[in-house]
Amino acid sequence: MKLGTALIFPLLAAGILVGCGNSDAPKQATKEATPAKEAAPSAGYLDKIKARDKLVVGVFSDKPPFGFVDEQGKYVGFDTDIAKRFAKDLLGDEKKVEFVVVEPASRIPFLQSDKVDLILANMTVTPERAEAVDFTNPNLRVAVQAIVPEGSPVRKLDDLADKTIIVTTGTTADLWLTQNRPNWKLVKFEKNSESLQALANGRGDAYAQDNLVLFSWAKQNPGYRVLADKLGNEAPIAPAVKRGNIELRDWVNAELAKLGEEQFLLKLYDQYVRKELADGTDPKSVIVEGGKWEG
Repeated sequence: MKLGTALIFPLLAAGILVGCGNSDAPKQATKEATPAKEAAPSAGYLDKIKARDKLVVGVFSDKPPFGFVDEQGKYVGFDTDIAKRFAKDLLGDEKKVEFVVVEPASRIPFLQSDKVDLILANMTVTPERAEAVDFTNPNLRVAVQAIVPEGSPVRKLDDLADKTIIVTTGTTADLWLTQNRPNWKLVKFEKNSESLQALANGRGDAYAQDNLVLFSWAKQNPGYRVLADKLGNEAPIAPAVKRGNIELRDWVNAELAKLGEEQFLLKLYDQYVRKELADGTDPKSVIVEGGKWEG
């Protein structure tokens, strides 16, 4: 699957990208993602959330700076704080959110099985995923790259043809390499943290993942470098709802537009992301304020 603008931009034009407290016992995601096209009745869905008095959101627990658990056991990060703000504006209290831990491969099944209302877990928009869920307008932009040890002879993507590449199951990197480099050797792990530990332990020659994650990890772990080559083109990341849940999708889009007026994502960028990236990085190359994608 090639994530080029020729595929992503028609999704935008077609309207697929239409313009907090913590639970004490978060559920753990285990199922694999499977496409589905069934629609979910959306009439009165916001009333359903209000009657429950809780917004249920799927998040990562091991992907700093976007979604992780801090030393106090609290869910924090760029995505997690967005979920808290959603709960505050919808239910009047940022503590009225239940975080459900997901892995990359379980994000779509958890929406389809109604285990969560919303996914805020760094899900890149692809045509295949857009057939299984409804994406809101984007909040981030990303490209997929690979990281290698500093002393590695690998200098470009094609140098990995005879190497072992670590990926996290269900990520865009996993999907892209499986479809575009089917003969390359991949070693797959369920969690981002497991994949990074495998790289540190020398169980692979490189790790392919969203570049924002790689930049952050490389800064915290000297001795690694990110290859300049990208696996496909830059693409949007967006929250996702169950397919057919137009009411919640439209509410999120309106909320992102409102938050854009106060530069809310920029504040989260300054709090969580800026220190993880190289000095001088333009925030507009990372965040999509107000849900307004500019390619």
